[in-house]
Amino acid sequence: MICAAILAGGIGSRLKQEKPKQFININHKPILVHSVGTFLNVNEFDKIIVSSPKEFIGMTKDLMDKYFPQNDKIVVIEGGSTRNGTILNSIQYMKSQNCEKDSILVTHDASRIFVSEKLIEESIENALEVGAASAVIPATDVIFESKKEGLLTDIPLRKYLFHAQTPQSFNIDKFLEIYGDLSEEEIAILDEAMVLFNLRGFNVKLFQGDQGNFKITRPFDITLAESIFKK
Repeated sequence: MICAAILAGGIGSRLKQEKPKQFININHKPILVHSVGTFLNVNEFDKIIVSSPKEFIGMTKDLMDKYFPQNDKIVVIEGGSTRNGTILNSIQYMKSQNCEKDSILVTHDASRIFVSEKLIEESIENALEVGAASAVIPATDVIFESKKEGLLTDIPLRKYLFHAQTPQSFNIDKFLEIYGDLSEEEIAILDEAMVLFNLRGFNVKLFQGDQGNFKITRPFDITLAESIFKK
């Protein structure tokens, strides 16, 4: 079984909006609709799992019914209080559907609306081969590290640094095996699946992402996205 978990969040303060980011219109369609539409174009998926904060589940279901009526591939579930909590809820759904061992879950930030079908397919292929995979792009700026009240403490070598993107894909049974072995302290500091795999020494395949696969986080990103659609 291969499923996609489209991760939708709550109200983003950096966008200064009163409604959750996934409901903001870009090019006359909500952000969430753009992302789900691209994933539906990839034939490998058995289910598209759309996560939502509890208070917005009704709105999310209405949105899916409006733009993708009677599409039995789409299911809306309640997200967790953390990113990995949301991933666990998605895996729990897959298990409830009697998925086979070593099924693959592809996670994606709903706000990366320009993800390509090629990136999604490469993510699946790499996860099937290695067990876990993430799209990345090389860091182009010098990165300063500060561990002391805003003072420069280190400058990591740029050639070893990458910006993580989604999609990120992984074997759900390996994820559960690792998660079950973590201490409460380790769980508290983890914010995404690839960190979890790396923490226990599992290989994570990094493959070439796309500069255009940016995350809509700030007002400027909305302006940029609109301009891209107008080209």
